[in-house]
Parts: sequence; C-alpha cells; structure tokens
Amino acid sequence: MNQETAIEMLRSLITVSLLVNTPIIGAAIIVGVLISLLQAITSIQEPTLSFAPKLIAIGAVIIIGAPWMIRTLMDFTIFFINKIPEMTR
Repeated sequence: MNQETAIEMLRSLITVSLLVNTPIIGAAIIVGVLISLLQAITSIQEPTLSFAPKLIAIGAVIIIGAPWMIRTLMDFTIFFINKIPEMTR
C-alpha cells in the first residue's frame, strides 16, 4: 500500500464518521440549548431535566436517519473492501 492510498482511506474514514455522527450530535446540542434556555427562563435548575428530551431527540434522529446512515456506512465498507487488492501491492 502506498502513501496516497493510505491517506485517501484515512480521509474517507474521517469524512464518513463525521458525516454519520453530525446529525446525532447536532440534535443533542440543539435540544440541550433549548432546554437550558427553558430552565433559565423558568428558573428551574434540575440537572436531570435535560436528559430525557436529549435521549428522545437522539433516538428520533437515529430512527429517522438509520437508512441513510446504514447506506453511507455500506458505501464506505464497499469502498474499503475494493481497496484491499491495492494494499497488497
């Protein structure tokens, strides 16, 4: 395996992992900020209040985005498997 192939595979790995994880992390951040604003407005300082909405939002994003996430990961896996013959050179 030459250096260009290794760099291309590493770049693809990082890109796919960021692409798949961004919606999940984004949902958690958005819900966390909204709950924090709600807590600041109502002066309710319960630390466990933000856990359930975040869990529901993350679960919803995973359920809704699962087909896209699986397709993206399958495309990457196929790309990676197709590169195996180039690794032995």
